[in-house]
Amino acid sequence: MLEKLKEIIADQLSVDESEIELSTSFKDDLGADSLDLYELVMALEEEYGCEIPADDVAAMATVEDVVNYLKNNGIED
Repeated sequence: MLEKLKEIIADQLSVDESEIELSTSFKDDLGADSLDLYELVMALEEEYGCEIPADDVAAMATVEDVVNYLKNNGIED
């Protein structure tokens, strides 16, 4: 799952995959703003066929938060 997420995040945020680790913060490490995060969530929803409520998005600060969210919602890749 992490490799696929890295690919999606790198594409959406125009960063190199090598910059992305589980502990990577979207805002602090990758410089993502709220619009970037919105577009990232849309890409994740499309990739994994799920809906991620805005309230849940607010709690996703790091790549690990996203991995845990997806796994907790029954999505395994």
